[in-house]
Amino acid sequence: MTATSTLRTGHVGLNVTDIERSLAFYRDVIGYEVLGEGKEEDRRFAFLGQDGTLALTLWQQAGAAYAPGNAGLHHLGIEVATVDEVRAYESDLRAHGVRFAYEGVVPHGEGATSGGIFFHDPDGTRLEIYAGSGVGASERPPVPEAPTCGFF
Repeated sequence: MTATSTLRTGHVGLNVTDIERSLAFYRDVIGYEVLGEGKEEDRRFAFLGQDGTLALTLWQQAGAAYAPGNAGLHHLGIEVATVDEVRAYESDLRAHGVRFAYEGVVPHGEGATSGGIFFHDPDGTRLEIYAGSGVGASERPPVPEAPTCGFF
């Protein structure tokens, strides 16, 4: 097969245990807009995004919380433009009682200027909000000589 265009990730779908709880988190805490919903008892879902562009779908079809040891999604990384935005999210998330994997903004690896915050959604799914640059060179990654985002 010959590629005719450049591939890029279009959106991510997450299975959740409680659509209302997850929708409140991703809408009210993370800041996604609700683009559409399905509210039938056995087919509950939500389409979330920004400026009309789909970024995330939530599907209420999980019977248990996220299991990091299973094959599948490792974590969902959400990019923002600046480290100041990362810090603003950190403050908002802490105010909502979100559980963090590490303290503060941390670099992706030794000497990296990219980095972010690492935390969990209501079902335990691992999340990251990061900036591609601007992390201080003096900050140390919590996992030496490895990508921080790989070991939380």
